[in-house]
Amino acid sequence: MKKYILDLNVKQISAPRPGYALLQLTDTTAALPPMAPGQFVEVRVDASPSTFLRRPISINLVDRQANEIWLLVHEVGDGTRAMAQLQAGDTLNVVLPLGNGFTMPAAGATTQDYLLVGGGVGTAPLLYLGQELKALGHKPTFLLGARSANDLLQLEAFQALGEVHVTTEDGSMGEQGFVTQHSLWNSARYDRICTCGPKPMMVAVARLAREKGIACEASLENLMACGLGACLCCVEDTTEGNVCVCKEGPVFNTEKLKWL
Repeated sequence: MKKYILDLNVKQISAPRPGYALLQLTDTTAALPPMAPGQFVEVRVDASPSTFLRRPISINLVDRQANEIWLLVHEVGDGTRAMAQLQAGDTLNVVLPLGNGFTMPAAGATTQDYLLVGGGVGTAPLLYLGQELKALGHKPTFLLGARSANDLLQLEAFQALGEVHVTTEDGSMGEQGFVTQHSLWNSARYDRICTCGPKPMMVAVARLAREKGIACEASLENLMACGLGACLCCVEDTTEGNVCVCKEGPVFNTEKLKWL
């Protein structure tokens, strides 16, 4: 897929909860290029003198009608904090789309049930995935985990696309515990599982998927710098050798990962 370097306009910015920023970006000169669920962008942060490298951010949503791309940013360092301070009308330089996304069903394929499992800000790419699966006539079900109800993100947006199930570690919403402990695993059957979030969570989901004989894909969140496979800082050991997550992933069939 062709890559682009674009100056995108900040159409709107909001805070879904403290410590997070949702950037709605648009190209005022042309239609946004094709982007697949699971791909990411590299953002140049001009307002942070200490941020020398671009920052990788998952594609949260693509709204073709509004010609918008959404980026959900977790404020964890100087670069992401600077991004959260942007204002409507500002310009953000991005490289997109990068990496390989989730495996999508072929047009006209038999309807399938997908379970999309996310934790923390790892839920971000699952929103776009759910949107595209629904548009193709498939059924996305979301299983979202967080420490508490206050840590859950974009619940209403997920609920507009399919059933949403929740676990919280403190029991403040949904079932108490981790996503792999939810009763849903014993009450429903799925054709495919897709997951993104903290590595321990994804490893546990991948193992559970294998036990149940369900195909599973995971979107890895290894540290990245260039986003193009040149710097080698995001290398992951797989059954096919060491590969760059930014170039060969970030989405992998979990059977290719040496987690299980």
